[in-house]
Amino acid sequence: MSNITTKDYLGFTRTMPKGLKTTSSVVSISSRVVETAANTYTEQQVSLDLSPLDNEVFVVVAIDLNPQYPEAIAATDTATQAALSTTSRATMGGISDDNVLASASTAIKAAGYPGSGVGFAQSSLETPPANLDYIGIIATNDFFLSVEGSGNLATKACGARVWGYRARADASIYAALVQSEVLSA
Repeated sequence: MSNITTKDYLGFTRTMPKGLKTTSSVVSISSRVVETAANTYTEQQVSLDLSPLDNEVFVVVAIDLNPQYPEAIAATDTATQAALSTTSRATMGGISDDNVLASASTAIKAAGYPGSGVGFAQSSLETPPANLDYIGIIATNDFFLSVEGSGNLATKACGARVWGYRARADASIYAALVQSEVLSA
């Protein structure tokens, strides 16, 4: 999909995919998911209230995921993983999956070390570089925030904030985006 430079309804210049017309300024959407039980994959559906009759899509420009820290348990590896995806998932996803827009994890590696451990954090790019116009387009009405702990005694959570703007796609682009998103599940 090639890009074009256009002015949005507020007069700001924005480069966006050809075939889309901006219908809002950038908005942020916050959400939080908590495991239903310790070390259990849990997913939260977040509605965007898009209008499919108007071929409305959500153009994602940035994502921030903040998984809760895992527990420090002597001689035990623990972790908390999180992901934000465009479609529902049955297992934790990573950025190598087509429907995952962002992922993050925190871990403490302590197996074999009875008195201490080493902490690690890993995440996909939280804020895109200035030359990246968008990081994804959500064409269906929702996105999904998931969390899963490993080796923890208590439930873990993840907070997320997604920045993006609404846009209207022409019919062929909208159909292709919806089909691509649904088939990536």
